[in-house]
Amino acid sequence: MNLTRRMLLAAAAAISFSISAPLGASAQELTKLTFVQEWPTPDGFWIPWIIGSKKGFYKEEGLELDIVVPPTVADTMKFLGTGRAQVAFTTVMDVIFARSEEAPVTAIGRYGLGNNWGILGAEGKPLTVAELKGKRIGIYNDAWTKAQLSMMLADANLTLNDIETVAATDDTVPLLLQNRVDAITGITNAEGTGMKTSGNQTASFLPAIAHGVPNTPIFMLAGNDAWLKEHPDQAKAFLRATAKSIVYAAEHPQESVNAFKEKYGKAYDEAFITQQWTDTVPQFGKIGDDLLVNQEADWTKLLDALKKFDVVKAPQAPSTYFSNAYLGK
Repeated sequence: MNLTRRMLLAAAAAISFSISAPLGASAQELTKLTFVQEWPTPDGFWIPWIIGSKKGFYKEEGLELDIVVPPTVADTMKFLGTGRAQVAFTTVMDVIFARSEEAPVTAIGRYGLGNNWGILGAEGKPLTVAELKGKRIGIYNDAWTKAQLSMMLADANLTLNDIETVAATDDTVPLLLQNRVDAITGITNAEGTGMKTSGNQTASFLPAIAHGVPNTPIFMLAGNDAWLKEHPDQAKAFLRATAKSIVYAAEHPQESVNAFKEKYGKAYDEAFITQQWTDTVPQFGKIGDDLLVNQEADWTKLLDALKKFDVVKAPQAPSTYFSNAYLGK
């Protein structure tokens, strides 16, 4: 049976996986950081810190990662905001919504350059935005999905009332593969990957950024504000090791996938994880010194769009949500 990202053994949920330092390292010499993830099952997006821990990149910085898989997607910001985790792998929208609730969290590094979200259809069956009228669209029932879809539809003078949405409980891909919908929402390196590995097809893709949605990063590394203030050197060390880990994982994909397999063998679909990492590497673009640097212009564009479509009624100044202060050498 082929598994998609969201079908990977739910039994792994809510279990804390500690990434141990290489043999020979003294645990007393290392500072343990609790690093909560964005998804309740092991995800190929985590490959950099898996291989980075195995290669000793975090140990070199005096750190040991305790990677925590949250019980639900809603728990990531709860862990970070309450200080149960010092750092998180999360989404830009989770940071924005958390700050709207006055949660003490800040984005400290981006993961990828832009927005690869859009509408996916069956192979060989491309759709235009105008052609979405009257169609059944598989979606995730969250505010940002609906906002992006609203922006795309507005490009053809349509609204959500012009389509029929079908909310997926955990994964939109089966809806499309079972012909229960005409198209689905998702990103190229999750739902697009699932179409390849579960459906043996390359999905047609209608990119949101070509139809009014800002091209801004989806995923973020974030820190707890109190921890950032008290331990700025640890935050810098974490980001240095993470940047090194991303570079290594991009340059050594098979070794990195194998490291993921060693750690999460029971929640591992080799075809999906291998393809997902292959699909993820291009999202970093040409890797350079600005790999993790957040751009204020990106946040400005995103916040303006969220205000326009009434997703966030009163957004704060862009600099409120992120900081590049921990990217120093």
